[in-house]
Amino acid sequence: MMLDCMRTLRICVAALALAASALAQTATYDEPYRPQFHFSPAVNWTNDPNGLVYHAGEWHLFYQYNPFGDLWGHMSWGHAVSPDLFHWKHLPVALPEVGEVMIFSGSAVVDHANSSGFGSAGEPPMVAIYTSRTESDQTQSIAYSTDKGRTWTDYEGNPVIDIDDPAFRDPKVFWHAESERWIMAVVLANQRKVRLFGSPDLKSWKFLSDFGPEGAHPVRNWECPDLFELPVEGEPGTSKWILQVDSGMGHPWLGSGCQYFVGEFDGERFTNDNPPETALWLDWGRDFYAAQSYSDVPAEDGRRLVIGWISNWMYARDKPTSPWRGAQSVARELRLKRFDKGLRIVQQPAGEIESLRGDSLSLRDLSVAAANRQIERAGFSGDTLELELVVAVGDARDVGVRLLQGGDEQTVVGFTASPAEAYIDRSESGRVDFHESFAGRHSARLTPADGHVRLRILVDRSVVEVFAGEGEVAITDRVFPSPTSTGLSLFERGGSARVVSLDTWKLKSVWK
Repeated sequence: MMLDCMRTLRICVAALALAASALAQTATYDEPYRPQFHFSPAVNWTNDPNGLVYHAGEWHLFYQYNPFGDLWGHMSWGHAVSPDLFHWKHLPVALPEVGEVMIFSGSAVVDHANSSGFGSAGEPPMVAIYTSRTESDQTQSIAYSTDKGRTWTDYEGNPVIDIDDPAFRDPKVFWHAESERWIMAVVLANQRKVRLFGSPDLKSWKFLSDFGPEGAHPVRNWECPDLFELPVEGEPGTSKWILQVDSGMGHPWLGSGCQYFVGEFDGERFTNDNPPETALWLDWGRDFYAAQSYSDVPAEDGRRLVIGWISNWMYARDKPTSPWRGAQSVARELRLKRFDKGLRIVQQPAGEIESLRGDSLSLRDLSVAAANRQIERAGFSGDTLELELVVAVGDARDVGVRLLQGGDEQTVVGFTASPAEAYIDRSESGRVDFHESFAGRHSARLTPADGHVRLRILVDRSVVEVFAGEGEVAITDRVFPSPTSTGLSLFERGGSARVVSLDTWKLKSVWK
């Protein structure tokens, strides 16, 4: 009886959501500040990416979604699929809020061996593992789909884990071949702990161990954990485990951020290789949070791909966009590389982004002034760009690129020699008055390679993602320039630098 009532409620809520989604037909995907190659819902609020999984030729993106408005609330799982991680097809809400039970963040897997019994011969089920949230409790529940994620059935034995804790959330599940079981990483948010569970069938779970608190302190909480293995580049046969956690407040530049730990996982316990106080950040901007990696990436692909929410809880509800609020990063490939300071994650946009490249400009071995003359002569500008810039710093104190220029607006991406760091400065980027903490400069230490600095930059109207060096530094910020601010130029200050190379492309919209 209870299960039938829940199904009826879910059908009713889904019908309401479907009616609300009619508003999506009015979205043009050309509204002011609307990203053109980053995912955003047609209308309404989004935050964390959820349930990232590859299945039957499709990349699935589920995401925290409010079907009824552009502020946080009524949390449900929105859903979109893509053949290439960039061109997304919107699908109906997958897991809607039911009564007073919101559908908080979680993950999804393909149960290839049908260990759960939800599938049938030759048809493995897709299983979503998520947090059921009420005002007084947070529990872990599952649902399954046998039609490639188009429809979902709640498990009648939900919740599968309940420890009577109001801040117990965000399960990330993966199959651990060595121990022949499913592993769940889930946070005790207010205790800054990751709790690990094991299961043979996704339904019955056994406590394994706790990790934390470690890393950055003070932080308000931990959220959205992830646990995965990466090979160490250039060291055949060597791999390490990465445990990622997100901090709602505690990033070096204030607000939300993703930190990670490098260590070992033996099937029951994660051990950090670094001192407990070491804080490693996945992104040094103000707008990258709740990152999650894809499950079930085909072996022949082999990449570890992540997507993060491009926002910050300090001002997420205040961003001046309509009829939607919130966006997701491009998919990023993560690798692990050894530097003088130790093992660090390096990241770059997924290679599929190259399919969006259009008009281009390529410059070689020029002074900054000569490069600017070439840019001006070519009339090269835009608000959807990819740039790959390599500069010989020389004796310049500061060198880089001015993006989205117009009138008194500019977004600056650069490198300073002392201290040696890459940065985004959005102090004059356009609208910065909607929140007192929005304007600012966000940086991270970066060591030049033989006097050269490499900056790879994605510009998408209101999104700037920077990958500096080999990708050991990532910086992501939202900006809100005027639509006429599309100018592009290089700069040097306090000395002379040289443009070793500049390759830049205009990127095509994925929505048109």
